[in-house]
Amino acid sequence: MPTHSLISGLGMSVPPRIIDNTYFAAATQLTDEWIVSRTGISTRRALEDGCTGTDLARDAALEALAASGRVAGDITHVLFATCTPDSACPSSACILAHKLDLQNPLAVDVNAACSGFVNCLILADALIARDPSACVLLVAAESLFRRCNINDPATAVLFGDGAGAAVIESAAREATAPSLRGELLDALAASDGGLGKLLLMDGGFASAPYKLGDTVGSEYFIRMNGRQLFKNAVRRMAEACVRILERNGLTPQDVDLFVPHQANRRIIESVFSHLGVSMEKAFLNVQKYGNTSAASIPIALSEAVNEGRVCKGTLVLAATFGAGLTWGAALLKF
Repeated sequence: MPTHSLISGLGMSVPPRIIDNTYFAAATQLTDEWIVSRTGISTRRALEDGCTGTDLARDAALEALAASGRVAGDITHVLFATCTPDSACPSSACILAHKLDLQNPLAVDVNAACSGFVNCLILADALIARDPSACVLLVAAESLFRRCNINDPATAVLFGDGAGAAVIESAAREATAPSLRGELLDALAASDGGLGKLLLMDGGFASAPYKLGDTVGSEYFIRMNGRQLFKNAVRRMAEACVRILERNGLTPQDVDLFVPHQANRRIIESVFSHLGVSMEKAFLNVQKYGNTSAASIPIALSEAVNEGRVCKGTLVLAATFGAGLTWGAALLKF
C-alpha cells in the first residue's frame, strides 16, 4: 500500500583504509583469484584505531542532510541501524545525536543486522504517519572488520566497515531537497529466530560474565554456517522481491534498478536467476566494500544516485537478508 514518506537525501561514508585480498593470504591460504571467484569481493574498508562507527555515521549523516536541504535542527528522530554499536549503552543513536549537536531527538538503535536499513525504513514511515511534521535521520553504520577472525577463511574475507544515511520525511512537507527525492511505495520485513545460529556474533553476552584478566574469546568474532546461510539468503530475498512486487501489481521486469544487499556476488546472481532478471539491472559495489551489513543498501543507493543510475522516474527495488535470520524489501520511486 502506498505510503506518504520519502527519502529526501542520501549520504555515505567509508574509511580511507583499503584492505585488498592479499592481506589474508598468509593466514587463510586463500588467493585473490579464489576470493573474487567465490564472493566477488576485491577490497573492503577498515576503520583505523581510535575511530568508531558513529564517526562514519556522522559524516554520512551530514552528507544526507546537505542533499536533503535540511539542517541538524530539523531532525526529530534518529534511527541507527547497526549490529556493531560503539557500546552496549549509551546507544549509537544517542552518541550520534550528540556528535551532530541535535536537540533532544528520539534516538534508538535497531539491530536487524544486514536488514537493519529496511527495518528502519518501516519504522520511519510509521513515525511519519503518526506525525507528518517528523523529520527522521536514518543511519546505518557498521565496524565489522574488527569482528573478523583473520584465521577463519569462512568469514575473514567477507566483511568491511562503512555507513549510509537517509533523511526521511513526509511527502506533504515543502520540498527543499536539491537532489532526487525517493517515495517509499512499500516495504516489508520478516524474521525467523529459529535459524539464528546460522550467523552468530554474540561477544560473550549470552554466556558467563567476563572476569578481570579475561581475554576476548572466539565468541567475539563472526561465525557462520555459510552453506545453509547461502540457501536461505537466496530463497528469502527472492521471496521478498516477488511478494512486494505482486502486492503492488508489478513484475520484476517493471523494476528499473535492483539494489540488493551486497553480501556476496554469487548470492545476488542466484536471486536474479530465480527472478528471471538480467544482472544488468543490478547495482553492485560488493567488489569495493564487501559486506557492510546494515550500511550496505544505503551506501549502494547513495552511489547509484551519484553515478546517475537513479534519475527522476526510476523504480528501485532494494532487497536484503541478514543474521537473525532477517530479510525484507523496499520499493522506491524517485
